[in-house]
Amino acid sequence: MTMDKSLRMRRGMVRSRSVLTRGERIARLQQSDKWTEASSPLGLPKVRVYKLAMKKKKKKKEEEEGAAAGGEAAPAAKPAGKK
Repeated sequence: MTMDKSLRMRRGMVRSRSVLTRGERIARLQQSDKWTEASSPLGLPKVRVYKLAMKKKKKKKEEEEGAAAGGEAAPAAKPAGKK
């Protein structure tokens, strides 16, 4: 039996996870030199998960206005009298 399209996950997990597995926590502790091979894998210290914030894209109009005001004069508007 096939699965309905509305129930499928398209790209897997899109959101960032707030909880790491034990192996991921140990890997991050090794990177920060807080883990040794003699340390116990039980009772690990907390590891912060950083969330990435995406910058908003500028609109094309803002870029064009910035370029026109930057060095070149803006083109003159056409008179609206003639049709």
